Amino acid sequence: MPAPAPLPERPSAPPLPGRAIIRQRWSDFLFLHWRVDPALVAPFLPAGTRPDVFDGSAWVGLIPFVLGRHQFLPLPPVPGLGTFIEINVRTYSVDEAGNRGVVFRSLEAQHLPPVLAARAMFGLPYQWADASLTVSGDELEYRSRRHRLAGGAAHPLVDRPTTRIRARVAESPVDTPLSRFLTDRWGFHERHLGRTIHARNAHEPWPLVDATLLSLDDQLLEAAGFPGLAGRAPDSALATPPGRGVVTEFAAARRVS
Repeated sequence: MPAPAPLPERPSAPPLPGRAIIRQRWSDFLFLHWRVDPALVAPFLPAGTRPDVFDGSAWVGLIPFVLGRHQFLPLPPVPGLGTFIEINVRTYSVDEAGNRGVVFRSLEAQHLPPVLAARAMFGLPYQWADASLTVSGDELEYRSRRHRLAGGAAHPLVDRPTTRIRARVAESPVDTPLSRFLTDRWGFHERHLGRTIHARNAHEPWPLVDATLLSLDDQLLEAAGFPGLAGRAPDSALATPPGRGVVTEFAAARRVS
């Protein structure tokens, strides 16, 4: 069997459509993804977008990482509030103009002020949670339990959902068409104030490596509308090397026509 053709050089993020308003450092990622029928994710997408598919499938991700040095530009990072763990459940979208993005079903975050700010600025479904990361050699273990905000509606089956994710990070680099599809997104779509928005971001290329999921005890996927996924092995498991990260910047959101 002939060797697969080499991939073209990994493209850089397109330039932002305007000045950056938010800067963050992201590190210690795990990218766990499950292949699903596009019809499963379509009802969760904002108007004007459709499921973005790879090899005929939509994809649902469970993504824990450390968000550091959060700042609203041109202000400096806020001491004590700019670094926290985030764990998001997401899928992928594309709009009629061809803008590809992430659609977040939930985002767990340790600190309340960034949660409230992200909800107000972008309508993102951030949730305040008690979260932790334990690093032991090449193993990462993320844990989270959601707080209940005043006025927040409980999920009918999952009250204050939790997750515990333990994985081993390898050293072998990964760069495949699928890894690029899942991680080189450069923006998100969201429904906010009665309209669909697309907010662009840019960062240097991901330093992706293989990962092995060692154990998963998760309720976030079910609470986000994807029951049963946590009971089967992910179809893709990637990571960034421990301590390695990327600096990302976001531009202001723009309306999707």
